[in-house]
Amino acid sequence: MLHYIQVSSRSRNELIDITSRVEDLLRISGVSSGICHLYCPHTTAGITVNEGADPDVRSDISRFLETLVPVDASFAHREGNSDAHVKSTLVGASETLIIENGRLLLGTWQAVYFCEFDGPRSRKVAVKIIPDS
Repeated sequence: MLHYIQVSSRSRNELIDITSRVEDLLRISGVSSGICHLYCPHTTAGITVNEGADPDVRSDISRFLETLVPVDASFAHREGNSDAHVKSTLVGASETLIIENGRLLLGTWQAVYFCEFDGPRSRKVAVKIIPDS
């Protein structure tokens, strides 16, 4: 089953918690055991799993990536979003999660994040739910 989640960012760099939206799709699918693959089909965004309990972690990650790869660094690509391409490469375009007992197998503090690096924009995340055979 392939589904899409629409995501709208409000700033250039932003980590958006999409955990509940992925869990909603999982619930609707009725799959109790299997794999959930998340894929970001954008070259200036990504997907990651990290702490969801403390919002400071999100802002720390975003700020650190902005420091590590500044928007005004010397890039050959002239569109003005080279930093976003590099950040996307560092974070990655996908995550694969285990489904067990109808739920994503996440740690106590973990959440799934869509990572925007060239916003604000409207984006989508592909969610493939694969039941165990």
